[in-house]
Amino acid sequence: MAVDWSELPPELLYTIATNLKHLQDHIRFRSVCQAWRSSTPETPVNLPCQLPWLMLPAHHFCFNPPSHHRGFYDLSNNKIHALSLSKITHRSRRCGSSHGWLAFLEESPSFFILNPLTRAVVNLPPLSQFPNVMSFDFSKVGREYTLKTGDDDDVYSCNLKEMRDSYIKKVILSRSPHSGSDYIVVALINQTGDLAYCKKHDLSWKFIEAAHGYCEDVVYYNGMFMAVNKYGEIAACDLNGDKPNVSFMNTPHIVGGDMQYLVACKDELLLVTRYLELEFNGESSQLDIIYKTTEFQVSRLNFKGVNWEALNSLGDMALFLGENSSLAMSASEFPECKGNRIYFTDDYSEWNYDGVNGDHDLGVYNLDDGSIEALPCYPFNSYSTRSWPPPIWVTPNPC
Repeated sequence: MAVDWSELPPELLYTIATNLKHLQDHIRFRSVCQAWRSSTPETPVNLPCQLPWLMLPAHHFCFNPPSHHRGFYDLSNNKIHALSLSKITHRSRRCGSSHGWLAFLEESPSFFILNPLTRAVVNLPPLSQFPNVMSFDFSKVGREYTLKTGDDDDVYSCNLKEMRDSYIKKVILSRSPHSGSDYIVVALINQTGDLAYCKKHDLSWKFIEAAHGYCEDVVYYNGMFMAVNKYGEIAACDLNGDKPNVSFMNTPHIVGGDMQYLVACKDELLLVTRYLELEFNGESSQLDIIYKTTEFQVSRLNFKGVNWEALNSLGDMALFLGENSSLAMSASEFPECKGNRIYFTDDYSEWNYDGVNGDHDLGVYNLDDGSIEALPCYPFNSYSTRSWPPPIWVTPNPC
């Protein structure tokens, strides 16, 4: 006998829907018929972290006519999704992605995070409310901000564009700020090497004074923000109380490498060291000098001995690094990505792009043999011209 699938009990449909692990499967499930759609929540329940999309530069994926649309490359099906982000303009500067939210700065004190899937926007305390910003005045054209340098009394001026482009390195969230949940935001400060934080409803930022200099990378791990300095030393920052509580793990110094990343991988904390070298591109009409990634080395933290242990393999895990909050994904759960690989983007130098020919410094690093493969949406092409900003990984989050 033919089965009318639309007459399945609502409680069974709900159980099936809440056990789906992929966002696309949830969308397809709700698209079957009215009965299936009404029996399942519009926002997925217990959906795990999804395979990240790659947000492309505005000019990389052309729209006709030009609009607020942005292209997002989906690794799972090798397609580009066009999403309308009317809140951002060509003057908006992106400074990180975390839990599916993108952080943006403007040529004004405005500072906000945006979910590209839901278009939800959360305003953060403005740039004028950081502790070392002494004053802000729109009428002082070209020197709108007055800032204090470090612990001394020296002050300097900064204009709107300089503040937008160079003050914030990266933003990390403790969790997605959906449904009124409490959250904490940590910002890595380029200028001073400080970490600043704010909580929900805060009107200003505060420095984590004890963690000064631990600004290579930050990751949220076991209820705390773990920060690393250029030597691989760790500051564990508990920001849940009224004041920051910071403890230190004085691991042996990491020697060599140009950049450090922290990654929460299952129950472990990984340190990934990135190696760069200068590359000369003389194939075009001009001689371009750019940085390129040559190698990654991975270590895991031994909490008992408080030292980093070298890892030769990630097994079936794949890491996603760059301006995003670092991610670790299982290739067995997401077979569209390959295990023992590092999917990386460029997050180290904006001057590496202005008028420079050559492909972006992004790709897939194979820990087995040290080779670097191109992403399908970004084939290696030394004759292309770089556009700012570079791509960034962002996890699709419907919440």
